[in-house]
Amino acid sequence: MRRALVMPFRGQIRGTIMCPRDKSLSHRAAFIGALSRGRTVITGFSFCRDCMSTLSCIQALGVEVHTFPEEGKVVLQSEGHTSFCEPEDVLNAENSGTTIRLMAGIAAGIEGLTILTGDASLRRRPMRRIIEPLRKAGVDIGGRGGDRFPPLFIRGRKRIAPFFHVLEVPSAQVKSALLFAALWGEGPSTIVEPLPSRNHTENMLQYVGVTLRKEDGAIIVEPPQVIRASSFELPGDISSAAFLMSLALCVPEASLIIQDVGLNPTRVGFLQCLERMGGKYSILAKRETFGEPRGDILVTYSELQATSIGPEEIPLLIDEIPILAILAAKAKGKTVISGAQELRVKESDRIRSVACGLRALGVRVEEKEDGLVIYGPCDFQRGVVQSFGDHRIAMSFTIAGLLSTEGVIIEGVDCVDVSYPTFFADLGKLGITTITLEEVL
Repeated sequence: MRRALVMPFRGQIRGTIMCPRDKSLSHRAAFIGALSRGRTVITGFSFCRDCMSTLSCIQALGVEVHTFPEEGKVVLQSEGHTSFCEPEDVLNAENSGTTIRLMAGIAAGIEGLTILTGDASLRRRPMRRIIEPLRKAGVDIGGRGGDRFPPLFIRGRKRIAPFFHVLEVPSAQVKSALLFAALWGEGPSTIVEPLPSRNHTENMLQYVGVTLRKEDGAIIVEPPQVIRASSFELPGDISSAAFLMSLALCVPEASLIIQDVGLNPTRVGFLQCLERMGGKYSILAKRETFGEPRGDILVTYSELQATSIGPEEIPLLIDEIPILAILAAKAKGKTVISGAQELRVKESDRIRSVACGLRALGVRVEEKEDGLVIYGPCDFQRGVVQSFGDHRIAMSFTIAGLLSTEGVIIEGVDCVDVSYPTFFADLGKLGITTITLEEVL
């Protein structure tokens, strides 16, 4: 296990950088490629640990998977969604909630038994939200702890009953699991989304020819006979770009361009929040591929003001809350984050993890059941922060350490590989030499 010794950064940040490819899109491109008949080429694939778990799972279904990490490319060869074989062993999603939930939806249509598990963190994450709607479709599915947690078992069948389900929690993972399950329906299925969440799965399914209709917050899926293979060129991940953007916002005279970032309207809540806080950024070279907007982001140093983030915004920036909390500590005034109780069941209890980390660095923060109240501006003091095995906590407090007065130690930073394996290397590309990674026995 490694820890990061992060000393204050007092240099300049100027230039251009490419952030990792989009993790959410990489998962979905791989699953949709597996469901499609023919050869799928994915360029700009995210070779983080989470996405490698997805590739391992689809390979176990009989899909040919060829990886070319140096080219950022994955090639899949599949006979299509009706050809999957019963896996011979338990499928391990490791730390990836996206993998286990989307895989559960796909397993609904695989005749035989599929068992899904993960690491200790994933085995504590809630699964009833996908179990109950899949049971409505006649799928034999269950989990540990009275259907609350993984491991999951699914006894799938090639055709499932059409279903109607209203999402209780605005979750793109649950929605996507149901969209995939609906592909095996004996007729159209309907998923109702009271609050919007990221819509990558809908965009990508439509791109490969699946018929989806959207009516007043409902998504109606027409089961296809065959899904034809296509190719995907994936943009950068705005959730990863958020860390680099946040650093540039807080370093005097900084001017940084992050190239080719995904700008899907259901993922830009972070940018909208920055606007309210007085964060200066602009979008350059905007374009679109397979229904997904993308562009370059220019961000410059800004004097930040506090803001409020309410329940209606949370689904659009759920992954960015930890780094927004760091910005809130540097902003003038009281920032209130509410309606974010879903953060309690992420890789760690992120509300508690953020609050503990901020307190360790001398920030005044109040922990609420559904969010945080953060008082700024403040200087980050010397301290030791636990990552709790959570990649976004580790990266957020690395940024805090660079902005600190005397330096910060972050315990347990190996977890950054879950989403951003090149995080420390990319900071080095920006001229940051004040981070030391140290092995801990």
